[in-house]
Amino acid sequence: MSKPLLIGPFTQLLPMSGLPLKGALSDEQLPIIEKGGLVVYEGKILDIGIFEDLKSDDVEVHQLEGNHVCLPGFIDAHTHICFGGSRARDYAYRNSGKTYLEIAKAGGGIWDTVTQTRKASQEDLVEGIISRSVTHLKNGVTTIEVKSGYGLSVEEELKMLRAIKQADRKTLADLVPTCLAAHMKPKDWDGDKNYLEEIASKLFLQLKSEGLANRIDAFIEESAFSSQEIAPYFQKARELGFDITVHADQFTTGGSEVAIQFDAISADHLEASTEKEIQLLAKSDVIATALPGASLGLGCDFTPARKLLDAGGVLAIASDHNPGSAPMGDLLTQASILGTFEKLSNAEVLAGITFRASAALNLEDRGTLEVNKLADFVIFPTDNYQEITYHQGQLKPNAVWKNGKQIE
Repeated sequence: MSKPLLIGPFTQLLPMSGLPLKGALSDEQLPIIEKGGLVVYEGKILDIGIFEDLKSDDVEVHQLEGNHVCLPGFIDAHTHICFGGSRARDYAYRNSGKTYLEIAKAGGGIWDTVTQTRKASQEDLVEGIISRSVTHLKNGVTTIEVKSGYGLSVEEELKMLRAIKQADRKTLADLVPTCLAAHMKPKDWDGDKNYLEEIASKLFLQLKSEGLANRIDAFIEESAFSSQEIAPYFQKARELGFDITVHADQFTTGGSEVAIQFDAISADHLEASTEKEIQLLAKSDVIATALPGASLGLGCDFTPARKLLDAGGVLAIASDHNPGSAPMGDLLTQASILGTFEKLSNAEVLAGITFRASAALNLEDRGTLEVNKLADFVIFPTDNYQEITYHQGQLKPNAVWKNGKQIE
């Protein structure tokens, strides 16, 4: 039987433990272990502390040379990396001044990706997910939420979710599937039937029986589904034991109130949230997830992250990596830029992509470096953790560890 493995020494080891889930954070609150080390065994953290103190005949040593900063593996709690095709034309149209409606009339928008995703085989989708997951993993993202939502029929949504499940078995990153069949009403849907009723009655039980997803999402917006339309859909999801998350307040308000009403795990986007929504979210247990990639892709306002935190809310930060509004997909770059515009401390940015992001996925076994949690961590070649956000994603990890093993 192999011995536990001691990794270190780290110039700075930031476990991100012992910090509050809700509210503002200062950098002075960050726990920092200087000359720290981690002992890992069978995919989990066995011990953490001063490197020299952890040495013994009972452990093997993975000795590091030079300066290194260690953080928990990053968690991207909102992505759409299962898709077919490209929307580069949409991006060019937006930058030339065309409106969303004009782009849609020209054959762009979400429906363009739906069309291309339907044409793709399940194997094609698997390959795309794996490729994007590998990039995320190299950048330190060890857990990635992945949504469906470009199928918009029972069979096509199943194809996407089966592809996500298949890709999860083939990539070292953990993929967390979410069913977003309520992304928009499909253009080819028979108007005499209720699309949401069809999905809830035929798809939800299939998700349970095949173990394809335990999370249900919906886009509440004028261009998608209203608060009234989505209520029975979420009610059915809740009765069946699904976790609920919501695309909320992206262009107009209303979605965050639905998230609170249905005890959603998170409300994501929130660029249009006003003081009313900020206060409601802060008083609830719903996690506010900012998606700066969408703001950068669309050229719109950022989520009011500073106000949400100051009001006592929980702020997670995710990439929204998708082919339309957020094609960049670089979580650390986006989180760092959000920090600049919203005046977030390093502690708040790092919390948003570690333990607060794990809470947005209802995952208790990761997000901090503590005994018995997953040995998922990322190492940067620097002596000061402040350099990580200072370089806005351009300082890349020199090592990523997943389940106690270094990614090659």
